[in-house]
Amino acid sequence: MIKLACKIPNKVTLACSGGSDSMVALDFLIRGKKQVRVAYFNHGTIHGAESEQYLKAFCRIRNLELVTGQITEEKSSLESPEEYWRNQRLNWFHSLSTPVITAHHLDDVVEWWIFSSLNGHSRLIPLRNKNIFRPFLLTSKGEIKNWAQRKEVYFLKDPSNENLRFARNRIRHNLMPEILKINPGIHTVVKKKIENQIKSKLERPRPAC
Repeated sequence: MIKLACKIPNKVTLACSGGSDSMVALDFLIRGKKQVRVAYFNHGTIHGAESEQYLKAFCRIRNLELVTGQITEEKSSLESPEEYWRNQRLNWFHSLSTPVITAHHLDDVVEWWIFSSLNGHSRLIPLRNKNIFRPFLLTSKGEIKNWAQRKEVYFLKDPSNENLRFARNRIRHNLMPEILKINPGIHTVVKKKIENQIKSKLERPRPAC
């Protein structure tokens, strides 16, 4: 079951990559009768072009508005590729005039919490970043996979998710199996942290986006 961290307004822009998480989020919003505009940021990769073409076709068939963005600045020598792509993507989302919903989920938060802890300062993915909202933070990856199977949601697979040169993939594929052996309840621990963060900053467990 998909559990929301905040109420989603009737008119939203969804950050969508064509992958399983965002396509399930899109299916969830459409089934919930939301007015959805799709926003795709092309990172300039080969898979990025494929994803953009797929989303153009999908949105055309579903009669959904699609807006696209792309890389506009050179990478700084101080940024990793992941940081560079994330910063470029966030800057574009912040430039959009409407609230933007992302499909970040509980497993993303756990992985980010572990990554930031290893770098000396544990952090959670926040529910809100300016005009960006993340209502699916309390929903696990397993629940998203289950939704995709039950609702027959088609999505693209990004081969870069298997590339171990990226820190997030090394954490996901190498560290997480061992961490779950040490603490099988790590998702519950982090979920409680998210709920406490929401309560302390926004005063209600399910605030409006």
